[in-house]
Amino acid sequence: VAVGIAPTAALRDATRTVPIVFTRVSDPVGQGLITNFAKPGGNITGFINFEPSMAGKWLQVLKEVVPDIRHVAVMGNPQTSALDAFFQSILAVSGPLAVEAVSTVVRTPGDIEQAIAATSAMRAGGLVVLPDGFMIANQATAVAQATKYRLPAIYPLSSFVTAGGLVSYTIDTDEELRAAASYVDRILRGEKPGDLPVQAPTKFKLVVNLK
Repeated sequence: VAVGIAPTAALRDATRTVPIVFTRVSDPVGQGLITNFAKPGGNITGFINFEPSMAGKWLQVLKEVVPDIRHVAVMGNPQTSALDAFFQSILAVSGPLAVEAVSTVVRTPGDIEQAIAATSAMRAGGLVVLPDGFMIANQATAVAQATKYRLPAIYPLSSFVTAGGLVSYTIDTDEELRAAASYVDRILRGEKPGDLPVQAPTKFKLVVNLK
């Protein structure tokens, strides 16, 4: 069982026979992990966490929270997230919302600090933090810097809001992990991972920091 893009890719490179069930991967086809959702084939199947189209929802929610927002930095690490796929979804809704979106690549905590400082210098700026292992590992830095500059931001997990962030729109991660356990059970009973469809989440939650 793999959690995230990087561990799943590493396991795929290590074996083509041992069954692999992934979780918390956003774009398994684009990342080359499977060929299609309905019949993944090979030894890999699993559960995606965020479909790329969900990124447009993040911008819509942020716009509802801060109607005057005009510029957003879409922040992520392309090595640990489907940055391009998410950004294209945001671009599809940014025009009608009258918001300029900028893809913002970050690979170090220093990059996060610089990007947020630069975005705060823009009038009516905001931040969309993408779901990836790097941003989750550095959520304290992202939240602290957004708070420092009073930059409205939307996050992919409720843990960012618990840490002091403004708002998150996310999946039910417990549901995803329970479903992964059910796939492990079916594989151990003899089913082939390549015959088990890759599934998307069905439950979502909005979390707002009332403070």
